[in-house]
Amino acid sequence: MTDRTGPLQDLRILDLTQALAGPYCTMLLADLGADVIKIEPPQGDMTRGMPPWIGPREDAPYGGYFASINRNKRSIVLNLRHERDRETFFRLAETADAVVENSKAGVMDRLGVGYESIRARNPRIIYGAIRGFGDPRTGRTPYTDWPAYDIIAQSMGGLVATTGPEGSSGYPAGASIGDMFPGTLAALGVVSAIHCARITGEGQFVDVAMYDAVIALCENAVYQYSFGGRVLAPKGTGHAALCPFDIFETSDGAVAITASTPNHWNILCALIGRVDLIDDPRTFENVARLQNTALVLDAISSWTKQHTRAEVIAELSGRVPVGPVNTVTDIFADPHVHARAMLADIELPGGAHAQIAAPPLKFTETPVRVYRRPPLLDEHRGEILAEAGITEPAADGPATP
Repeated sequence: MTDRTGPLQDLRILDLTQALAGPYCTMLLADLGADVIKIEPPQGDMTRGMPPWIGPREDAPYGGYFASINRNKRSIVLNLRHERDRETFFRLAETADAVVENSKAGVMDRLGVGYESIRARNPRIIYGAIRGFGDPRTGRTPYTDWPAYDIIAQSMGGLVATTGPEGSSGYPAGASIGDMFPGTLAALGVVSAIHCARITGEGQFVDVAMYDAVIALCENAVYQYSFGGRVLAPKGTGHAALCPFDIFETSDGAVAITASTPNHWNILCALIGRVDLIDDPRTFENVARLQNTALVLDAISSWTKQHTRAEVIAELSGRVPVGPVNTVTDIFADPHVHARAMLADIELPGGAHAQIAAPPLKFTETPVRVYRRPPLLDEHRGEILAEAGITEPAADGPATP
């Protein structure tokens, strides 16, 4: 599991990120084949010590959190507070296409390794930054110096206010969307900027604010307010513009069903024994159904509750958009997941095995996969320095505080 695969094998990325948003960005790039060098402080990425672990905590070099988003990377420890290690970093940056970090604005500048300092050594460098509220280089805001985490971005960007039971103040999404979506956008931005640099010979600063990313994700709330003056509130399990588009209880679980188009609505009505609703003026078209949501949901749920989840899926699948509400146990057992190779097996240090979510991007000519387990702290120091032609005294390891 050491051969890089994927369409970005010609790229080298220096990864100064920690926690989730940044490592998720660089994980995407590594999955796509980029040589991602994870540069860690002497104590390592803060998530190395976070649970869950396989076996006793003291025997585990890292837990599932770190493993899931740091596969396909190599690790080296550099203490950027020390001049010698900063010089090592600059020499590595001279060989790289991009540097990615997700610290608060100004942190890297104070360490002496900000964008302008790196650009002086490598004018073609792309500098990707993921921050809660962006970087002053692209627009200072009143929140520039605020720290931010996933739930802050979800709340300020409008996602919480539109998620959860009707009448509530809102719920954060189960997945850390406020971290992962900005990380995804940053990966796209970095690759786009590298493409441009290879044409122009000039690098640039790429900035993604977590707050901005969640606003973009909640584009429906923006247009609903701008076009119609409507402030979206927590909507339960339905949809603001489509009906039916909801979660329905069965006798042993729940399913998602959507039938907002005329064809799907007519088929659904026939399958649940409610052909009377096809021409009913209250339900014959999507706009009418939105005004009579309770009638529509009652008609469908009265049928689904009489059947098991499997029976509902068997009756509707292939004819009406339907899907089970899966737990992770269901996902691990689903033949689709295995046919699409969406669970990657990794062998951890010590011989234990675990599964992590595999790359969802599929390429016919340059396939991507998990080709390297998550690294031990400083595991690849020797080979990384050798590739850059850097030597150091064997007895004098990485600088420590």
